[in-house]
Amino acid sequence: MSHSRARRIEPAPAAQGARVPGREWRVIGQLLPYLWEYRGRVALALVFLVAAKLANVGVPLLMKEIVDSLDPTKALLAVPAALLAAYGLLRFSSTMFAEVRDVLFVRVTQRAIRRVALGVFRHLHSLSMRFHLDRQTGGMTRDIERGTRGISTLLSFLIFSIVPVILEFALVAAVLLAKFDWRFAAVTFSAVAVYITFTFLVSEWRIEIRRQANDLDSKANTRAIDSLLNYETVKYFGNEPFEARRYDENLQKYEAAAVKNEASLGLLNVGQSLIIACALTALMFLAAEGVATRVFTLGDLVLVNALLIQLYIPLNFLGMVYREIKQSLADMERMFTLLGENLEVADQPGAPELPPGPATVEFRDVSFRYEPAREILHGVRFTIPAGRRVAVVGQSGSGKSTLARLLFRFYDATGGAILVNGVDIRDVTQKSQRAAIGIVPQDTVLFNDTILYNVRYGRHEASDEEVVAAARAAHIHDFVMSLPAQYETMVGERGLKLSGGEKQRVAIARAILKNPRILIFDEATSALDSKSEKAIQAELERISQGRTTLVIAHRLSTVMDADEILVLDKGRIVERGAHRSLLEAGGLYAQMWALQQQEEQNAAQASRRVAA
Repeated sequence: MSHSRARRIEPAPAAQGARVPGREWRVIGQLLPYLWEYRGRVALALVFLVAAKLANVGVPLLMKEIVDSLDPTKALLAVPAALLAAYGLLRFSSTMFAEVRDVLFVRVTQRAIRRVALGVFRHLHSLSMRFHLDRQTGGMTRDIERGTRGISTLLSFLIFSIVPVILEFALVAAVLLAKFDWRFAAVTFSAVAVYITFTFLVSEWRIEIRRQANDLDSKANTRAIDSLLNYETVKYFGNEPFEARRYDENLQKYEAAAVKNEASLGLLNVGQSLIIACALTALMFLAAEGVATRVFTLGDLVLVNALLIQLYIPLNFLGMVYREIKQSLADMERMFTLLGENLEVADQPGAPELPPGPATVEFRDVSFRYEPAREILHGVRFTIPAGRRVAVVGQSGSGKSTLARLLFRFYDATGGAILVNGVDIRDVTQKSQRAAIGIVPQDTVLFNDTILYNVRYGRHEASDEEVVAAARAAHIHDFVMSLPAQYETMVGERGLKLSGGEKQRVAIARAILKNPRILIFDEATSALDSKSEKAIQAELERISQGRTTLVIAHRLSTVMDADEILVLDKGRIVERGAHRSLLEAGGLYAQMWALQQQEEQNAAQASRRVAA
């Protein structure tokens, strides 16, 4: 089976050009599938929403009847107790229905947040290493945080503010048209139209200010996290003031954007209040004129006042709601943009799992480039028979570690194919492919958890006894038992509480526990001293027995017993063979061996001089 497929890497949506105005509204369509599961709850919540608004509009109507019944000109002898009781019941019902609606809808909101956040998290793990090498973790996590918070804001305001205001406006308009003349409805409609237009125009301007503030906030957060993750480097060079100054530069820019944002908010609030005040004044003037001419009753005046205050209070709130919805959409847009990142490495539809059993690995004319103008591998061809051990050596930058990344399918080869038992790894699932491989990397990064957790990460279902056995095999058990908390010892951020050699041994234990068919040792003993290296090297050789093993090494002394040694230079295999035959050939391998032997002799002599 021969393959020469190379996927073209599409640019991420965020980088495809300038932002299209109004594009953020499209995230509502992306959110709807997450709400469909609870469509029954949503419908029931809307029923209670309508009931609450009917009760709300009923209150001013009942108040009119109460005021009119208390009018001395009607000479009623009794207080309208039934009307007063009904008034109290309507007031209570309005609040009760609204609270029941909120209780019903909270699960919808929280489940949507949970599912979206989980979807983004899973998608980020499915993206290629290229994306994760280019990302800025601090800014990305802030985008996800704001996006999930935006879902709650959007659903709450959209369902419980926009819809109720529209419904209440329709009910108030119906009452005004039914009980008063056309002028009341005309003033109300005109004021609402002016109010909405003004709010829309100013909010559209403000949303750009908010987006700039978000960008600056993310950059400041990225700068802070990057600096804290590199705490030791900062300390090594005494660059605390420099880091603080760079962080403050980002904060200054965010401060300016935040001040501009707040000033624009003040302008919006003043304009909205002016429109509402003018409308209320005009309507109260018309109502008062009607009462003076006895066209309307005193109750009608109370009704108009109560209806309009009841309408304009949420309408005033609607301005803030619109702003928050737009801001939430902008925040969610950035989060959903992460979901829109293309999968550079993806399983084919219906791809089978990698067949079980011993694994023969073949690199068949593999070429690869990280960037179009920078080719790393050029037609690399070799085979690792099942259960055999092949080593790859070469200078830094020759492409050794790229072989491991391609075998793990962090990237797909841009030319040629990688096969396991004759099957192109692009034709099987990534999960089954990676489950068959165990790796001890050169740069071991641990989770900020216990030693037990980090070793067991190789196989979550492993028992404590199996974890201890793996730790013994990696020669780290005695060290762990010497610690006060033993296996419950926290290793710190990225494992910084452990030395390089200790971290490497944890990685070896983790790989042993996984019990894979294919093993990759990528400079696995680079962080160990000579004595520890020999002990670990013997253990690595033991655990690699019967497994297909790829050893990537810089120290040639660690690969002398390999079945075959490949010498990689500038992405090409320039020599191959056993250790002795390569030395006899007198090529690049022999030169590297002589140089390393000389370096070791010089180091030994220097050590003896210090001891003397």
